[in-house]
Amino acid sequence: MAHAYTPGLKILHETKVVKERRLPLKGEVIVREDQQVEPDDIVARTELPGNVQMVNVANILNIDPADIDQIMKVKPGGKIKKGDLLAESPGLFGLFKSRVTSPVNGTVESYSDVTGQVILRETPIPVEIDAYISGRVKETIPEEGVYIETDAAFIQGIFGIGGESRGELRVIVSDRGEEITPDMLDDSMSGKVIVGGSHISLEAYKRALDLQLAGVVVGGFNYHDLESILGYTLGVAITGSEDLVTSLVVTEGFGKIKMSHRTFDLLKEFDNHNVSINGATQIRAGVIRPEIVIPLSPDEMTGEHKDIGTSTGITEGGLVRVIRAPYFGQIGTVTGLPSELQQMESETKVRVAEVEIKGERFIIPRANLELVETD
Repeated sequence: MAHAYTPGLKILHETKVVKERRLPLKGEVIVREDQQVEPDDIVARTELPGNVQMVNVANILNIDPADIDQIMKVKPGGKIKKGDLLAESPGLFGLFKSRVTSPVNGTVESYSDVTGQVILRETPIPVEIDAYISGRVKETIPEEGVYIETDAAFIQGIFGIGGESRGELRVIVSDRGEEITPDMLDDSMSGKVIVGGSHISLEAYKRALDLQLAGVVVGGFNYHDLESILGYTLGVAITGSEDLVTSLVVTEGFGKIKMSHRTFDLLKEFDNHNVSINGATQIRAGVIRPEIVIPLSPDEMTGEHKDIGTSTGITEGGLVRVIRAPYFGQIGTVTGLPSELQQMESETKVRVAEVEIKGERFIIPRANLELVETD
């Protein structure tokens, strides 16, 4: 059978999901292997060094830098609070003293008798890493982090913004082609991850932000509305670090596109389940896809796992999505994979696939196809 490799979009009813949770600096891992954790449980923590502040004490007090040791009230390593006395000049006959107070909370790191500068280090910034998903600690990385494993339904999107979030899944439409409108959103959805159909408008998404929804999963979104949300034009970059209360996961593409049957049916099956989502996306080398993870309880397991880390590639009979115009967003079935190069309208010769979409057959470059991996 003909076979071709291409990036795959995963829509899996049951798989093992393993997530790495790693600190930016060495710190403390506070869970043990095989321990059960929930999404909000802290698994590791550390402290980032505080910012450095420079205070030119010699200039402020009009003294010789060589005399700085005599007038410092806090020595290197000493803690100090904002407004505390840092240094004091001797004055004249003990009178008319000049003082320098600390501009920050922190410690005195050092001072120089050459420049008269005092280096203050602000209070360390605590960093905690949570589990993100409910599951089992598969492995600990000493002083760095953990790997967490869970049995889950797993769905990848095409594009997303906003970082990690979690909440109860709420399907608020009855049809995969239905749009989310502002009047469909209310206070009861705060902290929830809502699922729509073909589209969410900018007005509706802004209302979702105001209501502090945890996330929105929808088929399509207007690309030009991103600038209104982010405040800048999004290029080829990594998303996920945006300061947004409500993460957005787009499953099909830009525009009004019905959510695929498989994705919508899977989300509808797990309505009211607790889920974890991440809008982080990278569309250049080292692809990162937005995701929805729905942990499964033992009685929801069927035993028919599909390995999340493997891909069979495009084969005849396989399900694919077209990722470029003129059939962008369409899903079809591969009916043939000719081995010969074929000339396109641009006069370039490329490898193609025969794809059946809604009963019609099309010749489409393989580079324009994305495998839809389902179980």
